[in-house]
Amino acid sequence: MFVLSEIQDLVRIPPHTFNTPIHHAINDELHKKYANKVISNLGLVISVWDLLDINDGMLKPGDGASFVDVKFRCIVWKPFMGEILTGWVKECTAEGIKVRLTFFDDIFIPKNLLFESCYFKPVELAWVWKADEENELYIESNEKIRFRIEEEIFANIKPKSSVEASGIEEPKNKTPPYAIVASCQAEGMGCVSWWD
Repeated sequence: MFVLSEIQDLVRIPPHTFNTPIHHAINDELHKKYANKVISNLGLVISVWDLLDINDGMLKPGDGASFVDVKFRCIVWKPFMGEILTGWVKECTAEGIKVRLTFFDDIFIPKNLLFESCYFKPVELAWVWKADEENELYIESNEKIRFRIEEEIFANIKPKSSVEASGIEEPKNKTPPYAIVASCQAEGMGCVSWWD
């Protein structure tokens, strides 16, 4: 689920940090740039782990900063296909179930990847699994749920423009840079309370 990934980048060290040790200044700049960001086809960067190689700084005309070529390792969250995770139901819709973890919200279980005899109850906003003739088991918001990773989806998202960054509300159904499609079809999957 968590992996160490090696990355090389040219880091801009601003002049006001020249009096701090170079390792601290580089670490701070790398955290600003990478922490809690998605790198396409890699995953969600959690934190910078360590610095492997630091080259001499370069100056660019018209910029007082120093530019340093750095090789570093970072902790990346990238679940593997088939991995079983536990999260909480964020929302139930007729299309499926949205699931959240404490640090990641873009997990979706489509209706075709739920148990075979599941159906949606729009009044309760819940999915119901008819396990047998007598038992109906509900999947509702804020329930703890166990699911299996089926697919990762990376989307190329352009950076925010200055107009978007100035506080104008973003569209609610925008495509996330990293999303996961999951399933709930095997024994032990679904609400954790069913199997306790």
